[in-house]
Amino acid sequence: MNDLRNRVVQLRRFGGPEQLEVVDAPLPEAGPGEVRVRVLASGLEYTDTLIRRHLYPQTASRRPPFVMGYDVVGEIDQLGDRVSGFQLGDRVADMTVLGSNAAYRTLQASHLTPVPAGLDAAEAATLILSWMTAYQLLHRAAQVRPGLRVLVHGAAGAVGQALLVLGGMAGLQLWGGAYGKHAALIRELGATPIDYQREDFTRILPDGFDVVFDGIGDDGYRRSFAALRRGGLLCAYGYSAGVQGQRRMATMLMWIARLYLWSWLPGGKRAFFYSINAMRLRHPGWFTEDLARLFALLASGAIHPRVAERVSLDDVVDAHWRLEAGGLEGKLVLCPELTSRRDQHAA
Repeated sequence: MNDLRNRVVQLRRFGGPEQLEVVDAPLPEAGPGEVRVRVLASGLEYTDTLIRRHLYPQTASRRPPFVMGYDVVGEIDQLGDRVSGFQLGDRVADMTVLGSNAAYRTLQASHLTPVPAGLDAAEAATLILSWMTAYQLLHRAAQVRPGLRVLVHGAAGAVGQALLVLGGMAGLQLWGGAYGKHAALIRELGATPIDYQREDFTRILPDGFDVVFDGIGDDGYRRSFAALRRGGLLCAYGYSAGVQGQRRMATMLMWIARLYLWSWLPGGKRAFFYSINAMRLRHPGWFTEDLARLFALLASGAIHPRVAERVSLDDVVDAHWRLEAGGLEGKLVLCPELTSRRDQHAA
């Protein structure tokens, strides 16, 4: 064990990608009820940019330095006391919010979901936040049924793509909002594309959509609410427009609070904000059940999550710049055992 070393992606202070650094850290030891995993894959999320810029409510009380990393797929290499049901070499997954952009980390055994043998670790990692968010938006929050007319904003993004794929499997009529260059992808995923630069999504359906999924929050969700039919449902789950517009967290929290006030307006329209962490806190069993279901869909070949690139520890800063720029048609996934692109070129 003495030859093992840990490297982690640490945030020095709140701000841009330049505030990230890869540092050596002590090798963690599994305590009672814990396992230690060798990290095989950890997603790089747009949510990470919110955390890094101090715009994410769930981590608002944390102060740097701390280790980034929202989710993890790893292989157990150490068992703590009082751990049962797992053994060395098992592959497991968890959503951690922080701490998983690392070579090694410890996890609570009671929080783990087994990863079926043979799954690609990077593809499995894409499911933990993005696809789980999509699955729960559809089946836990909106409780969709076949035939509903549904608009997905940011349809080319990680959650957007998952909403289209899983929505198609649920028998929904789907429209995907994105820039025109993503139209072919959206058609490939089974939806009718809406070009934000050329079309007004509030005028696509005269009677309005049954459900709108909005992770962007452009105009404080007003136009998404306007695009609903009478009795329709707006499911908001993010506010990337506010982040890009450099709004304060208080402003975006006001947008979220206003959603619930809109539900009292005449017309029977409803609106709410979905948080994956709040849902897991209220229904922890759902998280494990839903993630296991997604892993089974991946294992069967029913879904094919897109990995835009597998990223080494030394290339994380560059990856964060790309996350902020947007336009990716898949997920960036940190694979700590990869060699950096610079070293590959030097070789």
